[in-house]
Amino acid sequence: MLEIEKKYRISPDRRVEIVASLNEIGAVFVGEDFEENTIYGGGALERTGGIVRIRRTQDRAVLTFKRRIDNQADVKQQIEYETDISDPDAAARILAELALSPKLIYEKRRNTWTLKTTEVVLDELPFGLFMEIEGSITGIREAEMLLGIDDLETEHETYPRLTATLGTRSGDVIAARFT
Repeated sequence: MLEIEKKYRISPDRRVEIVASLNEIGAVFVGEDFEENTIYGGGALERTGGIVRIRRTQDRAVLTFKRRIDNQADVKQQIEYETDISDPDAAARILAELALSPKLIYEKRRNTWTLKTTEVVLDELPFGLFMEIEGSITGIREAEMLLGIDDLETEHETYPRLTATLGTRSGDVIAARFT
């Protein structure tokens, strides 16, 4: 599966404006979640540039593989496969048996809307506020126009890369947590 999304760093004031715009243009609020994301590294991932992640929320856990497709566009594209898992602790043990170990952990508060053919999320991480729009390139451009955000700069770094830079190291793991 190909994931297509665009990410922006936003200020607290801009977040309030975006929420108001989402409501005005008829976006549908899907809900909010608190996530703990654990990124694993090692083994074949070192050669391919891919990542494996276990994401835990209040209601579910998801195992994901991602590998970015290099391009110079402001919209990032990556290969993504994911599946729900019923026992994230067992999944973590399986990854350890495959010589993959936790490298990064980051927490995130996420609010999600659907807007026409896109998903719009507002994320709060310990190191800042962000918005992501996911969908087709055309859908993303349309959402940008509807939201009036053509002045926002694109954030090209992934949350794992931002965590690696801005998180706190403890042993072999770098973490960005709210406490």
